Amino acid sequence: MRRESLVFLEKLLNTPSPSGFEAKGQRVWLDYVKAFADETHTDAYGNAVAILNPKGSPRIMVAGHADEIGFMVHYISDDGFLYVVPIGGPDVALARGQRVNIHNRHGSVRGVTGSLAIHMQDRGTDQKAPKVHELFIDIGVSSKAEALELVEIGDPVTYVDQFEVLRGDVIISRACDNRVGTFAAAEVIRTLSTGKVAPCVIAVSNIQEENGLYGAAMTGYSLKPDAALVVDVGQATDIPVCSKPRHGDQRMGKGPILSVGSANHPVLVERLRTVAARKKIPFQMGVDSQRSGTDADAIFISRGGIPCATIGVPNRYMHTPVEMVHLGDLENIVRLISDFVRTVKSNEMFKVKI
Repeated sequence: MRRESLVFLEKLLNTPSPSGFEAKGQRVWLDYVKAFADETHTDAYGNAVAILNPKGSPRIMVAGHADEIGFMVHYISDDGFLYVVPIGGPDVALARGQRVNIHNRHGSVRGVTGSLAIHMQDRGTDQKAPKVHELFIDIGVSSKAEALELVEIGDPVTYVDQFEVLRGDVIISRACDNRVGTFAAAEVIRTLSTGKVAPCVIAVSNIQEENGLYGAAMTGYSLKPDAALVVDVGQATDIPVCSKPRHGDQRMGKGPILSVGSANHPVLVERLRTVAARKKIPFQMGVDSQRSGTDADAIFISRGGIPCATIGVPNRYMHTPVEMVHLGDLENIVRLISDFVRTVKSNEMFKVKI
């Protein structure tokens, strides 16, 4: 991967952006993409937009979501322990015994999620995952008054884990879901900025996907795209504990996942498959039988129906602090979308023929 792009990816992944608190990550994204776009802007809730060839037609949206899972402080006990509610869908079974950052108005405060020592647990019974209201964070104080000098109700919480190259082109980080998608959208703008394209290309870093696809509902309506390519992570099932008959066979490092069904527009998907075959870009097929579980679910029903296609980055260990992706898959998504855009003719539209 291009060195400057990798530096951008690392900074993007390391910048905490839990749902509803994405502003710092959006600033990182905008500062990078503005060098390649003709226009950039944000809206009332902080969705970030970069546009190339604004007068072109059709309007092709390339969207990822900026937010990550986490927690939010909602109660502080008399002895200074913090209790939380979830942001998005964190795996509570993994939450105990972790370092966390509580993000306040001035920066962040380090804490740990408490866990009863194994010596003190009842080993004669099966250990169940805690309920979220049973989690508590210890910030090393002894009273509520001390805690309130450092944090307050409503502060978001994220895991400490950050970007690391594990081996070769394999990286690990919290928040690969889905700032790798916003990274891809920015890289498409960079890639296409050196030539001419017929369509208007709109890269979008949406907010609050994990809470309910809220940012995508806003931008799908306000930006009036004629088609949307939604880049998100997909489940990589190439691990020992995953049932392929139940979850399918998608492998990390074997190319992006193109999905069919539900929000995925058949004409758009077929065009992407044709481009991938022509350009020898590896890809894998996925199935969205009822819903995609991505921002496409909000975009494709907007304005009477916006043709959408979801393109997934195979991701191991989704919604954990150690999400794992392959940089080659990410680069191939950028190639696929960029090559697709170059094939779109002026004023071309995508419609199912009956």
